[in-house]
Order: sequence, then structure tokens, then C-alpha cells
Amino acid sequence: MVAHMQSYTIGQAARLLGVSPDTVRRWADGGRVATHREESGRRLIDGRDLAAFSVEVAQSGTGEDDPSYTSARNAFPGIVTAVKLGDVAAQVEIQAGPHRLVSLLTREAVEELGLEVGMEATARVKSTSVHIDRT
Repeated sequence: MVAHMQSYTIGQAARLLGVSPDTVRRWADGGRVATHREESGRRLIDGRDLAAFSVEVAQSGTGEDDPSYTSARNAFPGIVTAVKLGDVAAQVEIQAGPHRLVSLLTREAVEELGLEVGMEATARVKSTSVHIDRT
């Protein structure tokens, strides 16, 4: 299955990074993250670029106020930063603001969800298991 690469608006990227849209605009204006314009003129960030940048921001600790994405259901909306497929098992990494979550699941589940680097997804944590919902 081939999915088209997702792009994110400044507002969507801000939500995934856990910062304000103004912060993402400053980062884009400063060349920290690449953007392109769609026909209407809106700035977009390629999903793969945002995935790589989200890891950089989390590692450098340059986010705002270190917000928590934990809800009553322990949902962590973020962006897929790595997908490693084995013969039967798979590993998926999601960067949710300052949080990096890693889930071990079946290859079949990853393929059914169509998970790819740069795609928005939500990690749900229950006990010691991390479940991935495609968003």
C-alpha cells in the first residue's frame, strides 16, 4: 500500500510539537524547519521533515513549558518518527511533544494501519503496553 506523504499546517505542527503556532513560524522563518506553500499560500511542513524536527526539538529541550499530553485515557497524539518492520514483529516510534514513545506490535498491525514516518498517530498507554491509533 502506497500512501501519499502527509503535510502539516503551522497550527497542526505546533499542536504535535507542543508549542505555539508563533513558535513554529519563528522556527520556519529562521530556517530550523523547512516549509513549502500550497496553492492557497498556506505554509506546510512535509511529514518527514516534521518527524525529524520533532525528534531534534525533544532532544534539545527547546519546546515551550514542557507540556504534558497525558489525558485520562493516556493518549499521546504525535507524529511517527520511525517504523522498523521485521518478518512478524514491528517497532513504531512516536514523538508526542517532548515524549518519545516506542511500541512493539505485529507487522500485520502496522500494515493494516498504514503507518509511515511523517504520519500523525496517537499512542495510547495502558499499563506497560503502548497501543497506536492512526489519526
